[in-house]
Amino acid sequence: MMRRSGNAPGNTTNDRIDTMVKSIVAAAAVLGTVGFTLPAQAAAQEGGTFAVQGATIHTVADGVIEGGTIVIRDGRIIAVGSDVDIPADAEIIDGEGKHVFPGMIDSFSSLGLTEIGAVAVTNDAGELGRWNPHLNAHTAIHPASEHIPVARANGITHSMVAPGGGGRGFGGGGSGIQGQATLVHLDGWTVEEMEIEKTAAMVLGWPTLSTGFRAFAGFGPPAGGRSFRRAQERFDEEVAEMDSWFVAAEHYRQAVASGSSRVPRNIQLEHLSRVLDRGMKVIVRANGWREIESAIEFAEKWNLDLVIAGGNGAREIAGTLAEKNIPVILGPVQRLPQGEDTAYDDPNTLPGVLRDAGVEIAFATFNSSDARTLPYEAANSVSWGLSKEAALEAVTLGPARVLGVDDRLGSLEVGKVGNLIVTDGDPLEITTRIEWVFIKGVPSDLDNKHDSLWEEYRNRPARRVTTTTT
Repeated sequence: MMRRSGNAPGNTTNDRIDTMVKSIVAAAAVLGTVGFTLPAQAAAQEGGTFAVQGATIHTVADGVIEGGTIVIRDGRIIAVGSDVDIPADAEIIDGEGKHVFPGMIDSFSSLGLTEIGAVAVTNDAGELGRWNPHLNAHTAIHPASEHIPVARANGITHSMVAPGGGGRGFGGGGSGIQGQATLVHLDGWTVEEMEIEKTAAMVLGWPTLSTGFRAFAGFGPPAGGRSFRRAQERFDEEVAEMDSWFVAAEHYRQAVASGSSRVPRNIQLEHLSRVLDRGMKVIVRANGWREIESAIEFAEKWNLDLVIAGGNGAREIAGTLAEKNIPVILGPVQRLPQGEDTAYDDPNTLPGVLRDAGVEIAFATFNSSDARTLPYEAANSVSWGLSKEAALEAVTLGPARVLGVDDRLGSLEVGKVGNLIVTDGDPLEITTRIEWVFIKGVPSDLDNKHDSLWEEYRNRPARRVTTTTT
């Protein structure tokens, strides 16, 4: 299980929350204000000077440069254009016939948290209990995961690694506060070397409004489940439970700010209070337009910096999402539609519908072993209404904007971190080869388990077949 950042129990009842609130309010008296500050960003710079010369450079932010050159020094892009002076000490890579793109970002994954799904001891994506605002994925990331070099070799240079809550697919995981996500580079001996933002966002699993009715093998009337009225009651109860945690966090923050020396430290509420008044991004895993609307109302009540993850049903309220400037992290496109009445092409067309409505979108795999397929999730939407430019942006600059790091990542611009890939074609095409991957301005090793297994079995000795005649 993930290591906790404190010793508070993970499964707190409403009664205990009420007790906490009362004790906090009663204790609010006098002491110096205690502030909560975000950890300092780790330096992304590394040594060395490199130049890719004569390539087609896809900046994403400012068009395409034919026959261009990009120069990286000490981990940062220092020049990009068609007429660039290359420093004398630069290691030059011949880019003729090649393409340079920003490194791709998996906006929501479990890279480094899970290795083999069927082996429990290799899975560290979740924690006991539903209420874990103090949990941080940073403490559980395994830099030596075999999935990381596989994803890196396919052009994914960084990812937001997020905790889950038991796993119900890309948009689920159960309702509750699942913990804090960490944004990392996909290269480094330690988590500290990989870290971009230790605490990138707080992840909430939103309650599901579902009757639970199901048809057996597609035949006959639905079986099991509950009435819609009961489902609504249960949904409202779970939202109210979520609300009670935010009430407690607000009281805790006020009590600490008042300076009372008698306020008992509560790790859970201390971390949760940081999201109030847009102090930290809040990513809500929600599917279904009713659930998403509920999450939006909740975010407005508590003034949260909201991002929707999953987003099934978002097309029904695309206008609302655009009007309120709420981005959506979309799950895998290569999947079956959810719901008996959902159109067969719903997963494929949803990205284009949201983009046309003015919603900021980003693609994610919500996975570890499938993180390498991120570019193909984006590409699969191009045939269904999303432009190629928008698809590329939704795995580069779009995720950087959604996660609030577009000043450092997501495009090829002077001053940004030197995370880029050199390819022989479009990285969204499955036939394209990734020839170079730069992370923090340094070429990364592209060796990975997929390649080593391919070589091992490709070179296996031929088996001699003998026949016996009678």
